Amino acid sequence: MAHIIVVGNEKGGAGKSTVSMHVATALARMGHKVCGLDLDLRQRTFGRYIENRRRFLQQTGLDLPSPDLAELPEIEASSLKPGENVYDHRLSAAVAEMEPKNDFILIDCPGSHTRLSQVAHSLADTLITPLNDSFIDFDLLAHTDATGEKITGPSVYSEMVWSARQLRAQAGLAPIDWVVVRNRMGAQRMVNKEKMERAVNKLAKRIGFRIAPGFNERVIFRELFPRGLTLLDLKDIGVKQLNISNVAARQELRDLIKALNLPGVTADF
Repeated sequence: MAHIIVVGNEKGGAGKSTVSMHVATALARMGHKVCGLDLDLRQRTFGRYIENRRRFLQQTGLDLPSPDLAELPEIEASSLKPGENVYDHRLSAAVAEMEPKNDFILIDCPGSHTRLSQVAHSLADTLITPLNDSFIDFDLLAHTDATGEKITGPSVYSEMVWSARQLRAQAGLAPIDWVVVRNRMGAQRMVNKEKMERAVNKLAKRIGFRIAPGFNERVIFRELFPRGLTLLDLKDIGVKQLNISNVAARQELRDLIKALNLPGVTADF
C-alpha cells in the first residue's frame, strides 16, 4: 500500500504547493514512485507545477525524476446511493487507482475548508501543515490571548484534524503522524519569533504534532515554478556553481525530508 502524505491547512500563502513539489520530487529522485493529486480544483498550483515540469522536460529533452500527476475521476450521479457525496467517491476512486502503482501518494489541499480536504485528512498517514512564522498563521492551529503566551483553545483546523484522527481510529488504521513545518523563519532572534517558538512547542505537546524546519523566504522558489523545477534540479540544467542561498535552501529541504521520517526514506539526494 502506498504511504499517503497530505499537505494541508486552511490558509493560503503558507507554502503548501512549494513543500508538496519539493517533497514529491525529492522522493522521486531517491528512486521512489510518487504520484501527486491536487485538490485545489480552482487554482491547481501543485498540479500546474507538475504540468510545467512535464512541458519543460519535453521542450529541453531532459529526463529528470518526477512525480506523476493524477486527476479526480468523474462519477456518475446516478451511481450514488441516497446521502452519498460525489466528492467522497471521486477521491476514493483516485486513491484506489494510485495505491497499487506508487510508493507514495502526495495530496495537496486547498487553503480553505472543503469536503475533499476534510476526507483527504482522514486518509493521511503523514500530515504536513506548513505554517508561516506569524501569529496570524498560528491562529490556524489555536487561539491565544492578547500577549500570545496563553493558548485559549484549538482552532477549527485543529478540530478537523482531531476528527480525522478519530475516523482513522474507528477504522482500525494507524494514527496520523502530524508534522507542522515552520516556514519563513527569520534568522534574527526577535521577540515575535521567540514567542512563536514557545507557543508552537506548547501546542505541539497539547494536541499532538511534531515540529519540523521548513523553508526560508527565497526568490528562487518563484523563479523555478514556470519551468516546474526544484532546488534539486539546478545542476541538471547547467548551474555549475550554487550560490550560498541555494546551498542553504537545499540543506533546508534535506532537513525537512529527514524530519518527516517517511518509511524507507533517507535524506540522501
